[in-house]
Amino acid sequence: MATSRALQVRLPPLPSIKDIIRLYKLRALRELSQNFLMEPRLIDKIVRAAGNIENNIVCEVGPGPGGITRSIIQQAPRKVILIEKDRRFIPTLELLADACRGKVDVDIIPGDILKTNIAHYIPEDVKCEWNDPPPPINLIGNLPFSVSTILIIRWLEMISKKEGPWAFGRTRMTLTFQKEVAERMAARITDNQRCRLSVMCQNWCNVNYKFNIPGKAFLPKPEVDVGVVTLTPLKQPIINLPFKMVEKVARQIFSMRQKYSIRGCQTLFPEEIREEMALKMYKMAEIDPVTRPFQIANGEFNRLCEAYNEIIKQYPELEKYDYRAPKKKPDVNVEGSN
Repeated sequence: MATSRALQVRLPPLPSIKDIIRLYKLRALRELSQNFLMEPRLIDKIVRAAGNIENNIVCEVGPGPGGITRSIIQQAPRKVILIEKDRRFIPTLELLADACRGKVDVDIIPGDILKTNIAHYIPEDVKCEWNDPPPPINLIGNLPFSVSTILIIRWLEMISKKEGPWAFGRTRMTLTFQKEVAERMAARITDNQRCRLSVMCQNWCNVNYKFNIPGKAFLPKPEVDVGVVTLTPLKQPIINLPFKMVEKVARQIFSMRQKYSIRGCQTLFPEEIREEMALKMYKMAEIDPVTRPFQIANGEFNRLCEAYNEIIKQYPELEKYDYRAPKKKPDVNVEGSN
């Protein structure tokens, strides 16, 4: 630990985040779901949750006025990549980049994280094999509520394909979410919060719900508390099938959360054959049809997805069936499929 402290980067005296916000006349925009974390102790706690980031490549999503960025820089990473959509914050981030020039390399990327290829800014020499320990790369971010779920689903798909930051290995994430979303991500079997997001996150990652941050620590104060979650991609997913297929099965089974899980499963199939096909799927997976969705363990979801995949191989035309699309009669003959 002494060595790590010795390598900490000391920034020159800088205005506090509160002063920065006042000096630059910054305010959080409701339409961008912005909330600034003001307490240095909690900011440091988020960065510590990422583990030892010394000499790592750290990508921060939505740094805003730079509170978390300061804490990251002080831990002596090799490089910090800042992706910020709101150009009002660029001058405050440039101030930080200038303050640590010659000590930490800082890239400021103005842009939307949903449209930014992070991998483009990561040096090739940190690349690892997938089964190796995670590479020296960290994604850290106090995510706006409006984008957090969309972003994590998109990143899970990239993990499943080993694309983007995950082309370099099992890149770790330390992110904030609305407390309820964080609870869903980590929710285990029989938990009241267990849902599609639970299955998706846990299928591709080890999910570690670290701690909560009270809403009052933010400016402006959100109506909910915030949860900090770390995610480390698994060497092998529990359900080793295409992302879209796993998502579809989980989404439909949880679409009727309080009913027997087979009711949601039936919506994977056209109305004329859904009862027969859903029963076939549950029989193949050896799952009791009256099990509620939140009572299905990850391994059991694996069996359900494998069963659905086998049915799709037998009847390829069913793969494109969408319960929400306008109804039309299917041209599927399942006679004798039992």
